[in-house]
Amino acid sequence: MDYIMPSHDPSRNKPNRLIHEKSPYLQQHASNPVDWFAWGKEAFEKAKDEHKPIFLSVGYSTCHWCHVMERESFENPEIAGLLNAHFVSVKVDREELPDLDRLYMSYVQSSTGRGGWPMSVWLTPDLQPFYGGSYFPPEERYGMPGFTTILLTIARLWQSDEKKIIAASSTFFTSLGGISRNNVAAPPEADEAQEACFRWLVANYDHDFGGFGSAPKFPRPVLLNFLFNDAYYTGRKKALDMALYTLRQMAYGGIHDHLAVKGKGGGGFARYSTDERWHVPHFEKMLYDNAQLAVSYLEAFQCSKDSFYKTAAEDIFNYVLCDMTSPEGAFYSAEDADSLSSCESGEKQEGAFYLWSAGEIRDILGDEMLSAIFCFIFGIRVEGNALNDPHGEFTGRNILIQQATVEETAEKFGKKPAEISAALDDARTRLYNTRAARPRPFLDDKILTAWNGLMISALAKGARVLNHAPFLEAARKAADFILEKLYDPENRRLLRRYRDGNAAIAGKAEDYAFLVQALIDLYEASFEAHYLQTALELAELQNTLFFDHALGGYFSTAVDDDAVPLRMKEEYDGAEPSANSVSALNLLRLAEMTGKEELSFKAEETIRASSSMLADNSHALPQMLVALNFARKRKTRVILGGNLFSPEMDQLRHAIDDRYLPGTVILHAAPEIASIQRFPETIQTDAVRPHATVCIDRTCQLPINDPRILAETLDNMMQ
Repeated sequence: MDYIMPSHDPSRNKPNRLIHEKSPYLQQHASNPVDWFAWGKEAFEKAKDEHKPIFLSVGYSTCHWCHVMERESFENPEIAGLLNAHFVSVKVDREELPDLDRLYMSYVQSSTGRGGWPMSVWLTPDLQPFYGGSYFPPEERYGMPGFTTILLTIARLWQSDEKKIIAASSTFFTSLGGISRNNVAAPPEADEAQEACFRWLVANYDHDFGGFGSAPKFPRPVLLNFLFNDAYYTGRKKALDMALYTLRQMAYGGIHDHLAVKGKGGGGFARYSTDERWHVPHFEKMLYDNAQLAVSYLEAFQCSKDSFYKTAAEDIFNYVLCDMTSPEGAFYSAEDADSLSSCESGEKQEGAFYLWSAGEIRDILGDEMLSAIFCFIFGIRVEGNALNDPHGEFTGRNILIQQATVEETAEKFGKKPAEISAALDDARTRLYNTRAARPRPFLDDKILTAWNGLMISALAKGARVLNHAPFLEAARKAADFILEKLYDPENRRLLRRYRDGNAAIAGKAEDYAFLVQALIDLYEASFEAHYLQTALELAELQNTLFFDHALGGYFSTAVDDDAVPLRMKEEYDGAEPSANSVSALNLLRLAEMTGKEELSFKAEETIRASSSMLADNSHALPQMLVALNFARKRKTRVILGGNLFSPEMDQLRHAIDDRYLPGTVILHAAPEIASIQRFPETIQTDAVRPHATVCIDRTCQLPINDPRILAETLDNMMQ
């Protein structure tokens, strides 16, 4: 058969079947001339009936290079004709089906040595992968093969050697299944694994700019979680210093949106930096990054008492509550990196919403002194300051990056720090208002259970650490939305995605894990017993649907979910912590809170399932090490009694919430919780006078009603 480019069918100008999908990413491709299918039986049956390979394209709505490949290839009529003639093309939103994305990304990474999105994989009709990569240009470019050439080559090979390709592809699932069920040994000693992770972080630490490794540089908050935890248990100042310096440099950098106006919006952090200085970001903003970073900045504030970190956490909450919150109170997923350069322009550019020329800033600020102060602090240059611009897109433009403190600026301009702070607030507001009139980046407004769980946890912690009731109300409102719209307690199922009135997609292990964590955190912030009760129910449901009863640990996909051809376990704490790491800590906390020892046994089995990774590459599982420390180190319960809504109780709570206390759970001795927690006989559930009882490894001390004595007791626990 002679393979030529098929002629374009004009009828393909009408929307394809993705127009009926709820995913914003899939809807973005609904006008492509490609005959796209969503992942499902319709596509699989067509591939089998017509003996065609499947072209699987995986991405997400705020992915810059996904947009590039769409413009270059999927909107190209000739390339679309080739795809339609010789392949069954399937489009997947990785944020809706993370387990499917993880499965085929494992193939791409193992076969090419790299990964990324858009992910492009060719499958047999039985869903076995046989070729893959990430972004491909339409023609040969950047030393990469052209997408057109790849399609023609695969089409020819499939016609001539279909059976050979199928035979060669059949080993992947078998080998991957073996890896997922590797030999389980006893986990290493907690101190040994922790020491190995700490040494790796020291060796890879960037002493100049903070963070770990070189460009591109990702925040990876799980590493910061480990460092705070390590500093608490070992007393290592180096661990604390690395975490604090990294967070400070990130907050100074261009990865941080410096135009936050309280109660209006702006702020938060971009996905990652393209350079080692945190200067030139990839401008997309993700909910899961900001949720985890908010926790990191709160813990930095607890550990250092430096208000710099408190301000950074408040900035993140300002962004999420103003710009990323639905009318119902749940949280949207992401904002794009690309936007129109002007209201009149039809072309999107990366970072267009966030970039400034020096002339623009001078014109907007007007006052010469105000302009000089702002440009000095944020390194504004006439020629532009994006000196490490990887693609030459930001010429003559400036990315706001803080290069001087308020105190340094006050000294330079002969003013008081308070005057500089006031000037900065004025300048931020003016620039923010100007920016608000620009075309805004695309908002992915789908609501994901897992990512909402992370944000609920952050807000619950923020309510406690910052003593700010509106954060607790926001966390409560989001949790109630998820439990109402995405959890069916009668059918015992959690769903993953909600958008436009539609709740769908079977929940993944991370949805259960992150929501359980959120409900535990929300209970400790509110002491509303139903949140703890629901956390316990969901943890037990997760054990039923996802737990590997033979070897321990959790599969990413439920036992009755047939959307993915192979169930895998996640053994990497990356941009998000793995469901296994979070679940291990959830179970340990719930065991301490409820007295249900079987939960701690499940946690131990989960830790043991990761024993090989902990022994060989413990830095890949820093959050699991946090769980391992909880399991092996001294455990503390602080049981509060008496009237919750009194000044005396507020003072006791402040003594607790002001401190970083891993390994500690907090309970309120109330009748409503007696059904799931058996308190020691000395604990009164009907007490009126506020007091705290500190129990260390099941031994309870005398009740404390003086907040100063409680603070001293908590401070002395690790001595």
